[in-house]
Amino acid sequence: MNMLELVEKKRDGIALSKDEIEFFVHGVTDKTIPDYQISAFLMAVLFRGMNDQETADLTMAMSRSGKICDLSNIPGVKVDKHSTGGVGDKVTPILLPIVASFGVPCVKLSGRGLGFTGGTIDKFESVEGFCTSVDPADLKAKIDKCGMLLGGQTGELAPCDKYLYALRDVTGTVPSIPLIASSIMSKKIAGGADAIVLDITCGSGAFMKDEASARELAERMIAIGKLAERPVCCVMTSMQQPLGEMVGNILEMQEVVRTLQGQGRKDVLEVVLTMAAEMLKFTPAGEGHSSAELKSMCLEKINNGEAMEKYRELLLSQGGKIGSDGDPIYVDVPFEVMTVFAEKDGYVSSCDALSVGEASCLLGAGRMQKDDVIDMGAGIQLHKKIGDPVRRGEELFTFFTGTKHPVGDDRIDEALLRMQDAYVISPEKPEVPSEIIDVISP
Repeated sequence: MNMLELVEKKRDGIALSKDEIEFFVHGVTDKTIPDYQISAFLMAVLFRGMNDQETADLTMAMSRSGKICDLSNIPGVKVDKHSTGGVGDKVTPILLPIVASFGVPCVKLSGRGLGFTGGTIDKFESVEGFCTSVDPADLKAKIDKCGMLLGGQTGELAPCDKYLYALRDVTGTVPSIPLIASSIMSKKIAGGADAIVLDITCGSGAFMKDEASARELAERMIAIGKLAERPVCCVMTSMQQPLGEMVGNILEMQEVVRTLQGQGRKDVLEVVLTMAAEMLKFTPAGEGHSSAELKSMCLEKINNGEAMEKYRELLLSQGGKIGSDGDPIYVDVPFEVMTVFAEKDGYVSSCDALSVGEASCLLGAGRMQKDDVIDMGAGIQLHKKIGDPVRRGEELFTFFTGTKHPVGDDRIDEALLRMQDAYVISPEKPEVPSEIIDVISP
């Protein structure tokens, strides 16, 4: 085989064989294929696409390009959860303790945030002492201890995907559904999951901007799961506005605690309970129960305090510090910079997720480049969201920065402009977007 032939075949819309795809992945991983041919191939895939079998073959080859995390010595069905990203997405820290409280082992390998989408690893590292670097040899011991583990994705898992993504990012080939699907699924399979539940976010604050694209991605990943013999469920969720009240690492983790203490916002609970129910369906704990019953059972885990206790166990098991009041100790203290008030009466008809996410990055809560240092205390509190009535002079939103990372007035002014774009107040009450768009099962 030679790479030019593969590029020409894909350029002409011809499906590639498993052997040809494995040849490509090996060549990318051992760097025997030059970047210009890899880039040409990625562009051909962007325009010509891949069928389900090709995408599954690419996924499996990429998952085998590095180490495979072996979880076979951990008893039970290991269900992994992944989100395609969003603004204010604090689902994982709430979800894991709920599912683990049913005796279901939870091993979650997560990434860091880039741009306006927050990263789960960053959120957990806002807790003093919490360590996300976990030796694979310690996996079983940590799972035996509290039933959960939250670790960072390493370069040893699916290294081909890491290299391809870097090229896609600079060659205009990121928005290819086969490439997106294989990227996500290769890491999940390499992570050793028995079953996978995916949160496919859709809207201005998500990678997939429209429902049709989100649905196509969901269906493609379910097809990959079938061919790879990994059951996959996709929950399509709205990212028209941020999830919850807080955007920013410490701020979101504070909202996590409030939610686990029974004071969670309805939109956060709806997404968390739906995801938890779908995860439990893949395990013996969920057998014989409807989605509604499982959601009710999960809510009871919050109301009776079991989920909060599990959350504390997770933090302590990975070095996180807990105060005498039972709440986590954070690496910084969010400092209130300014609060903006409504200028007229009406209803909030827009709280654009993308604009809010961009504003939070300007305050220091996210990375504009991979090597940026995050201000863990920075972020935004949303006092009003879509559908809420508002009177002139009422609080709309509040800016925070960490006490250790003061931000310049120019960044605050630019963030304020983004937030003014985010909020629209109208005389008529709008329809509140549903958080759950659809649940797509195999």
